[in-house]
This record gives sequence, structure tokens and C-alpha cells, in this order.
Amino acid sequence: MTTAEEFKYRQLPMTEKDFQLISRVAYQLTGIVLADHKKNMVYSRIVRRVRKLGLSDFKSYCQILENPDDEELNEFVNAITTNLTSFFRESHHFESLRQKVIPQLLTNRTKKVRIWSAGCSTGEEAYSIAIIVHEFFKNRRDWDVRILATDLDSNVLETGRQGIYEQARVESLSQAQIEASFIINKHQETVTVKDDIKQYIRFNRLNLLNEWPMKGSFDVIFCRNVVIYFDKATQSKLFRRYANILNPQGYLFIGHSEQLGEAATLFSYQGKTEYRKK
Repeated sequence: MTTAEEFKYRQLPMTEKDFQLISRVAYQLTGIVLADHKKNMVYSRIVRRVRKLGLSDFKSYCQILENPDDEELNEFVNAITTNLTSFFRESHHFESLRQKVIPQLLTNRTKKVRIWSAGCSTGEEAYSIAIIVHEFFKNRRDWDVRILATDLDSNVLETGRQGIYEQARVESLSQAQIEASFIINKHQETVTVKDDIKQYIRFNRLNLLNEWPMKGSFDVIFCRNVVIYFDKATQSKLFRRYANILNPQGYLFIGHSEQLGEAATLFSYQGKTEYRKK
């Protein structure tokens, strides 16, 4: 039995035509490419929406997706996007931020710092940045330091705004970091990010492929493990847009399996998946 035939015989069938429509809508809305090897992932995520809506098959769900005004499109995007993150993931980026990038930014006469966490998921990346930022700027009240955290998924953004995580999520942090940055809720076995850390961050929903509403430019952009879901043309376009919105000599951090491709001429290599605008 082929992969395409396999999904026809499940309790809630998904035909090849259904998968192709889902892939097309996902690409149109998000730029994410859903290749054939993603069929199991697509089925497992979308079948939840099919059941939630009380539908009998994927065909009925696809008919809903073809209505561009339907609020289900937002739920569809939330279901199809991948959100895997942790505090201080790919730690070498944060060591560079602490040891090199922020000390350089401290020479900025405008006393303004702007950092963007693009594809922030549930907020761990943005809060990791903010924890380091706070180390440098907690006693520099005359500085204007802001972190923009954006994602396509409205559900994960809400998690980020609340800043409440299971205690297990911060086990990799030192006790000093936990005590400085989190309130420990022993009865619930959760931690809450302190307001001193939250104050730097603004969470907003943003589709990276659409128009960007930001008026200013950035000193640092984290866009890690996001572009791998796009095709090569979209990746190149996105990296060029990052170059355009970065300040001169601004930093770009990307994921461990990502490459700049044609946009590499716009940046100078600074270290493992770390680049600086030329």
C-alpha cells in the first residue's frame, strides 16, 4: 500500500487531493513547504481539527479552508506550524550576545537597543535574550532597550505573554539564573517570568511573508530554525529583508541547519550560524 493509499483507509480518510490542497493553503498562508514526507505530521495535526469540528472526513475540512474569510484559517495555521524551543537553546548564540554583541552595543551613543526574536514560539528564546539584556541594563535606566517577539501562531504567543512554564523547562538553568529571573510556584510546579525580565519584551503576531509594520531598524535579529520550512526562493527573500532592516553592522543569528544561500553576500561570517551585516 502506498503512502497516499494508506490515509484513505484510516477512520477519518485523507486523500492525496486533500493533502495537496492542505499543502497549497499552508504555503499560501505561511510559506511553509509541506512535502510528501510530512504527510504523517499533517494528518496527526489536522485530524484533531477535523474531529473538533465534528466533520466526517478531510474533504469537508478542505472545503472550509477554501473559504478565505473563515476563522478556521487561524486555527489551521496554529495547527500546522511547528513550535519546538527551550531556554538558551543553541547556547553559543547567547554566549556571543553576552560576551561580544551587547558590549559592542553599549558604545552606541543613542543609548537605544532593538532586538527581534522572529519565530519566537512560546517565548523561551525572547526571555533568554531578556535575561542577558537585564544583566547589562538593569542599572542603566537611561537606556531604551526593547525586544520584539513575533510568531505566526496566536496560541504560542499567548503562552509567551503569560510567561508561565513548567518547572522542568528551566532545569537546565543555574539556580542563580532561576532565582533572578523567575518566581517559583511550588504548588503548581511552575515558574513565572519576573516583571523585571518581561518589561523588555513585546509579543506580536506576524506572518514573516507579509508586510512588516515595524518602523525602526534592529541591532540584532534571532531567526532560528524558521526558514528551513520555506523553499529556497522564500529563504533568500527573507534573509534579504532581514539585511534591509538591520542597522549597519547588525547581527543575525540563524538555526544550526540553515544557510544564507544567495543572501550570504550581504553578511560577514562571525562564527557558528552567526552573521553580521556588511
